[in-house]
Amino acid sequence: MNLTSHEANLVFSIMRDLSGDYDHVEVRQRVGQRLLELLRADYFASYIWDENTKTFVSAVQVNMSWDNLERYENYYQFRDPITPTLQRRRKATPVSQIMRHEKLVRTEFFNDFLKRDGLCYGMNYFAYDRGANIGDMRIWRGERGEDFTERDAFIVDAIGPSFVNALIRAQKFGSKSQALRFCELRDRLNFTAREAEIADMLVIGSTDEEICEKLLISKPTLRTHISAIFRKSGLNRRTQLAQYLADQNHH
Repeated sequence: MNLTSHEANLVFSIMRDLSGDYDHVEVRQRVGQRLLELLRADYFASYIWDENTKTFVSAVQVNMSWDNLERYENYYQFRDPITPTLQRRRKATPVSQIMRHEKLVRTEFFNDFLKRDGLCYGMNYFAYDRGANIGDMRIWRGERGEDFTERDAFIVDAIGPSFVNALIRAQKFGSKSQALRFCELRDRLNFTAREAEIADMLVIGSTDEEICEKLLISKPTLRTHISAIFRKSGLNRRTQLAQYLADQNHH
């Protein structure tokens, strides 16, 4: 495939990011930003698949709203007419290959979820490790854009193996620390998915600036989440979060 010099530079940048030692949030955030430019797309979302609960968790997004993604996690992922089929595919697939656009736009999923953020034409890639889905990339264009082509899918497929390897490294990165532990305790503490993710980032020493940059949220929003974390956990200092996890490991 012939790439323009601009496309080639972006692919090299993505490959550099995918070779780094990042946690699963940062690696997906970095790739998402560059993929939008590479594919002339508008929106990006990525999830990690939780095999135990059979749900998508740990959202990362670019240009989408957290409120809408929370609606997806709580409601629309269980009424999603396209993603289960796309998830079974081991290659990048435009949504229109599994459901005609004319049919998609008549669904509740499109009108009450996708359209709310402006998503119109999509393409998904699901990463697999030894038969297990470990994460995904969901790339969308707005209604002023065009549907994704086979060339677009080929580019994402070329990046795919490096994305898989990056997620595998990120899993090992998380297992070496206590990252994700609050995600495991989320139901017990009544944390939202975002609160659990922020609590885990605080435990590994992420600064407010780093958290805001990685999660694309403002400092006032972050402070609101942190206040909720402390209120629900009964703690009042960040340094107590790691000790709380350590205590849970002994129970």
